[in-house]
Amino acid sequence: MSPKGRPRAFDRDAALERAMRVFWQKGYDTASMADLTQAMHINAPSLYAAFGSKAELFREAVELYTNKIGQRIKHSLPTATTAKEGVADFLMQTAISHTDPGQPHGCMVVMGALHGDEGPGTPSSLLKERRLDNVTQLRQRLARAVREGELSETVDIQQVAEFYATVQHGMSITARDGATLEQLKKTADAAMAAWGGLTSP
Repeated sequence: MSPKGRPRAFDRDAALERAMRVFWQKGYDTASMADLTQAMHINAPSLYAAFGSKAELFREAVELYTNKIGQRIKHSLPTATTAKEGVADFLMQTAISHTDPGQPHGCMVVMGALHGDEGPGTPSSLLKERRLDNVTQLRQRLARAVREGELSETVDIQQVAEFYATVQHGMSITARDGATLEQLKKTADAAMAAWGGLTSP
């Protein structure tokens, strides 16, 4: 419902998804209000009434991206039989997602706001939190592998988590620059070839 009780004349969820794609393709700073309203099929007053501000719209778009795209990439981390299998699938799903011809290439969380104010609540700080969350989820899966005996307690799981998160970030940038699925799969395979050295006692 609108603030005055009248139903909105547009589908808010569909408009948000279209806005997500604009931010994903252009980034927060480059995406203009004209870009957003044109893609969302609404006017500026309707955008502000529904979402409050461009920054709030971006926050919701990032949340949608995380739940829709990010979870698809990371779904096997907690469910794979071993941490190695989980990390390998994490990288393989990254390669598949970041080169999907039906969506912008690369990762919105990596590419969406590389510059700008990093104060609390800003687009840059929001995406930084999401990138650090990737490291946290990888580290948590590795910590479980230590508890279950897959990895030695002497393994520096923070270093391993940061390594694979960094590989994923690089895959996002090369995908935006035109890397193919096969090229990113080779990157993923090369990164997994380092598993033994990174996790040896």
